[in-house]
Amino acid sequence: MAELSKAYDPKLIEEKWYSFWEEGGFFKADPNSGKEPYCIVIPPPNVTGVLHMGHALVDTLEDILIRWKRMQGFEALWVPGTDHAGIATQTVVEKHLFAKTGKRRKDFDREEFLEHVWAWKEKSQEQIIHQIKKLGCSCDWSRLRFTMDEQLSRAVRTCFKKMFDDGLIYQGDYLVNWDPVAQTALSDDEVEYEEEASFLWHIRYPFADGSGELIVATTRPETMLGDTGVAVHPEDPRYKEAIGKEVRLPITGRLVPIIADSFVDPKFGSGAVKLTPAHDFNDMEAARRHNLQILNILTPDAKINENGGKFAGLTVDEARAAIIAELERGRFLVKIDPHTLRVGRSYRSKAVVQPYLSKQWFVRVTQFKETLISAVRDKRVKLIPSHWEQTYYHWIENLRDWCISRQLWWGHRIPIWTNITDPTDIICYTGEGLPPDPTVYEQDNDVLDTWFSSSLWPFSVFGWPDKTDDLKTFYPTSTLITGHDILFFWVARMIMMGEYVMKEVPFKETFLHGLIYGKSYWRTGKDGNATYVDQEEKKAFDLGESLPSDVMSKWEKMSKSKGNVIDPIAIIEEYGTDALRMALTSSVTHARQIDLDLRRFEEYKNFANKIWNGARFVFMNLGGLTPGDFTEGLDETRFTLEDRWILSTLNRTINEINRCLTEYTFDRAATRGYEFFWNDFCAVYVELAKPVLTGKVGTEADKKNKQKLLVILLLDAIRLLHPITPFITEEIFSNLKEFFGPLEENKKADLYTQEAISALNSAACIRAPYPIIIRESDTNPQVEQTFEQMNELVRAIRNLRAEMQIAPQEKTELIISGENWKIAEENQSLILALTPTTRIEFTNEERPIFGASHLVFDLKLTIPLSESLKLKERARLEKEIEKAQKLLQSTQSKLENVGFRSKAPKEVVEKLEIAAQQTTRQIAEMKNQLQNSSIRKN
Repeated sequence: MAELSKAYDPKLIEEKWYSFWEEGGFFKADPNSGKEPYCIVIPPPNVTGVLHMGHALVDTLEDILIRWKRMQGFEALWVPGTDHAGIATQTVVEKHLFAKTGKRRKDFDREEFLEHVWAWKEKSQEQIIHQIKKLGCSCDWSRLRFTMDEQLSRAVRTCFKKMFDDGLIYQGDYLVNWDPVAQTALSDDEVEYEEEASFLWHIRYPFADGSGELIVATTRPETMLGDTGVAVHPEDPRYKEAIGKEVRLPITGRLVPIIADSFVDPKFGSGAVKLTPAHDFNDMEAARRHNLQILNILTPDAKINENGGKFAGLTVDEARAAIIAELERGRFLVKIDPHTLRVGRSYRSKAVVQPYLSKQWFVRVTQFKETLISAVRDKRVKLIPSHWEQTYYHWIENLRDWCISRQLWWGHRIPIWTNITDPTDIICYTGEGLPPDPTVYEQDNDVLDTWFSSSLWPFSVFGWPDKTDDLKTFYPTSTLITGHDILFFWVARMIMMGEYVMKEVPFKETFLHGLIYGKSYWRTGKDGNATYVDQEEKKAFDLGESLPSDVMSKWEKMSKSKGNVIDPIAIIEEYGTDALRMALTSSVTHARQIDLDLRRFEEYKNFANKIWNGARFVFMNLGGLTPGDFTEGLDETRFTLEDRWILSTLNRTINEINRCLTEYTFDRAATRGYEFFWNDFCAVYVELAKPVLTGKVGTEADKKNKQKLLVILLLDAIRLLHPITPFITEEIFSNLKEFFGPLEENKKADLYTQEAISALNSAACIRAPYPIIIRESDTNPQVEQTFEQMNELVRAIRNLRAEMQIAPQEKTELIISGENWKIAEENQSLILALTPTTRIEFTNEERPIFGASHLVFDLKLTIPLSESLKLKERARLEKEIEKAQKLLQSTQSKLENVGFRSKAPKEVVEKLEIAAQQTTRQIAEMKNQLQNSSIRKN
């Protein structure tokens, strides 16, 4: 007979089962199976290092859906892959090479450097795949993709040429967001803005004719080196006479015009703003409208160039300090006001982004606006939660052309070749046909934005531009799960490219989950600086240790510097994969933020142990049950109330979990699975089954019936939980299969047994059918209501015993009186199983018995007390009577107050009257109990 070990150890089973699934081909999908397809393409993690908790969350949720749909009979395909992540990977490799060799990127030639990056990619991708497998992800590894695989690179070149030929890609000198550390352009949505404390400098700009001066307010005084004008609002009465004049720039002495433009806010600063077109997007637009000079003052690494004169070679910060000092010496500086500045930083290098004039490639995205809006508005793509729709529309309405060129070496090199002697002669070469003559043509040095290749991911992974079986069967994909922070980086661009290339959206539904926050703990020193606690202290605080008075905490985005990062692999090592997955799943609401600390993992480690112990109990109590017994089926004539209740509850649970997964309410699906196994199955049903299993109640036939039902319930419970907790459920499933061996079908057996036989004959839990409702009629609210009434009786009995401090092992008798005692008598086995009661007496009439009593709906429960407890109970009753009389007196005082009754709302008065009546009855009942006592006061 199968028997589970006493303790559950995830390390003993996780690697075993993942190898079993992978080697058995359980993850592979067949595009020609004829089954309804269900497909997800993984959001490809960057090959920059290890997976973080955000990856673990996405991968867990997508694996839940894939396992669920696979068990439901779909041809479920989950395509794995990784992303080359141009800026991020190149930055990481550059740092690595500098630390190792002392060389920077430009100390290598391009091909030599790329060899180092490819070696990094191979090692990093291997590590990432290993970690994805540790998470239990059932990806089809035969379809592993990388964004720079030759086939996917061909897709990128093909799409680029199609857009180029359609006039959607162009090149020009434009102002771009420039990352001076990575030394590359960024698109608008690759810039993260933070508010920082700064200043507003007010500077004198003298009129060229000596007639006075203009006060200009600026947040970036260093850029005055590139000023080519000053702007005021045309309706600002202060500057009517100044429009058209020239001012002399402080320090440089260069003359620039004063122009009128309505983009100026007269209420900001002095109402006069300096124009530096080469380093400000608004200034650039104004310069074009007024034909102003455009003067670049920065080098690619954000230092002042030769146009800055004596300040050339200084960093931006150094130049600012030097210029402010010189303005003060020349008495040009009027005043400095504190000002909060919105500073843009590169989402990868975290460098301060500089607007920078350079030649770049762009995609004309404005013509896609209506397509992008209608895709969501018409529900071709459903955004979940729906509140993200308005954010999405707002972003689309404010689209600007997409800068797709990056000044990097790592990435898809732009497939444009330019004639060395004639720049107007260009060729877009995709790799098809004869290549350009390298003696005549030179390839563009830049690479494409990583998001360009990622936007093709939902169809490039299936072999596009070739018309493959995978593309025909699995595109469009079914679902995308990703963080809401890349709704614009990635989701919108995939929709755009899917509609443009495939004439169909890339996925039908997108679930946007919240971002994970960790708990930060710190102490503030005398200098005002925060010192974050070490990991040991953090762990103790996370698990509930009280915070000392000098420690503060708050939920923040996970950050290594704040010490609140949780490593998913470390969690797996300590708590097990199933606990990690359950904790993450239960945390995902439709909110924008997910608060995560170690308590969740601890809780679900305990739940995994509960699953194990619940299954172990079932196995330990299957003695005498043969496969032949089981296939004979259930005898429903022997069903008790608890049997009918648990089947009704099971049906409700199946419905709820399926609905929750359909609606992406993952937290509710996890919670319902947890509640069913821990509360309904283990805490209640198993306890009620024990007297039958041990032979204390019922016959041998009753016992066998209960054993079969326990097997069916356990089998359904682990299959319901399998998508969330795959390892422990597969282990228990395999033990059930081993216990019974191959089972013969029996069409004469009940439907529950037939379905269980079919499930147990599956090769593994991963391929077993997901539980279904066998009979709708078994979902019985009346049965559940009756059972809940019995539970109320049980709770009341336990509360009475607790109030009287009766020891748990001390058994007592019970009297149930009232007109409707029959329902309790019919189900007294339930009360006897769940309470230490030796005997129950049922009666229509109340008898004068001194004991602890309680009213439950229309029944009175009385526990006759032993002589040793009667004195204690009398004292308790007298205390309760005194308390109730005070309450009654207070209530009656209010009701007798004419002023109160005239002013209080009618419903308040009625509520107090009902309360007074109830309290009066309670006092009478307690006094009656005292009178029935054989003990008298001295």
